[in-house]
Amino acid sequence: MQEGCTVNLTVKYLTKKWTLLVILELYKGKTHTRRFGELKDSLPGITSKVLSARLRELETEGLIQRQVDAGNFPVKSEYTLNESGLEIVDIIKGMKRWALKWKIDNIACGNQACEKCVL
Repeated sequence: MQEGCTVNLTVKYLTKKWTLLVILELYKGKTHTRRFGELKDSLPGITSKVLSARLRELETEGLIQRQVDAGNFPVKSEYTLNESGLEIVDIIKGMKRWALKWKIDNIACGNQACEKCVL
């Protein structure tokens, strides 16, 4: 596969550890929006450094938008999935359906609504 291949480039940033889980956590938020602290609390094991890096990458790739409220201290940032990010969630749901159909060494998930999933 060539270095500049669209699939190759897309896989490089989507398969970084935590990326898809960050996207799913944003999807669960009211209006698909969450604050940094909420994301950190909902992803046990992720470091602040890695979460910051993944959010920056997702913003750079155009999957999320960041809104900064500098009117208060500390400054608060909210992250929201945009249309492109919501389409990735559809792909993740498709992967979940595929894994459940083919029973790929996982526990059965009775919750098909990823928006309410507690992972």
